[in-house]
Amino acid sequence: MRLYSDFPRARTIQIVGDLIALAFLAGAVVVAVTVHAAIAALADFGRQLQESGSGFASSMTDIGATLGDVPLIGGTIRAPFTGASEAGGALESVGRDAQESVLGIASAVGWTIAVLAILLVLVARVLPRLRWSRRAGTAAALSRTPGGIDLLALRALTGADSRAVLKVVPAGADAWRTADPAALRALAALGARDAGVRIPAP
Repeated sequence: MRLYSDFPRARTIQIVGDLIALAFLAGAVVVAVTVHAAIAALADFGRQLQESGSGFASSMTDIGATLGDVPLIGGTIRAPFTGASEAGGALESVGRDAQESVLGIASAVGWTIAVLAILLVLVARVLPRLRWSRRAGTAAALSRTPGGIDLLALRALTGADSRAVLKVVPAGADAWRTADPAALRALAALGARDAGVRIPAP
């Protein structure tokens, strides 16, 4: 599997593009973590609510238990504190639910940012690079066989820029029909160059 072009300028462009893609991914991860942390920080309100509700419920329960021991009026006076304790428990539950909701949203947003960045790099960079790598590998394999040289020459005649073909071999079609070895190699080199492959010397 070929990762980079045999030609310095094209190879440099590919390496720079890969580094930009990696930097983009790293930046997206930093953004995802930062956004997650910022949203998760809002869960502190829920935590404080939970702690307040828990503390209030505990205090009301203790007061109700203490006053409940008073003879004659204990049972009657305990009831309001029991109700207040239940209200504190409800407040604690609301705080706990708020924390879970905020943390769930934080995770969802963080992962969404990361996944979108990965998909963007996959579509915009990785898949085109894999297609290029497959094309370069095919061209490299063809360049090592006599029949492959002919195919690369034909590829240059049919797919390369006409001016480039005429510059390399002015009578390219005639050279291909007559199987002129030197002209075929020149055309094949042009066809392989489009795939980032340098044809080995004969």
